[in-house]
Amino acid sequence: MRLEYFEMIDSVVRLDRAAGRIEARALVPEASPVFEGHFPGHPLVPGVLLTETMAQASGYLVLAHLDFAQMPFLMAVDKARFRSFVGPGAALDIAASLEHDGSGYAVTKASIRHEGKALCDAELRFRTMPFPAGLDAPMRERARRIGLLDAAHP
Repeated sequence: MRLEYFEMIDSVVRLDRAAGRIEARALVPEASPVFEGHFPGHPLVPGVLLTETMAQASGYLVLAHLDFAQMPFLMAVDKARFRSFVGPGAALDIAASLEHDGSGYAVTKASIRHEGKALCDAELRFRTMPFPAGLDAPMRERARRIGLLDAAHP
């Protein structure tokens, strides 16, 4: 995880295209400028970054489902629940499942667990659109680095 660069997913553990499911991992860094202000002396990952982590896992699932033909853009977060705090050094297990795809939208349910305990979950809605100019190649490169392209195209 590189919090300050919004690169939340370290690796894709499993992609099941037929079932519309992805599992990913992320290791919260021991130190990050984010922790200097959130909170001084008691560092915690902000809930908005946990939401972003679920959105990125979901987005990678949608990319794989659509075979990189379109780009998913987060449009809504519903029923978000946070059950515990996340501090530096935590190893996070992220899962997302595709609930709907059609009419230019995709809906997922995503969750994050740490050491088997539920940390948070949400329903996420994405608008799927053509890639903006210049974004296709960087998205494919990032997907390759985290192992998504290998999982999506065995």
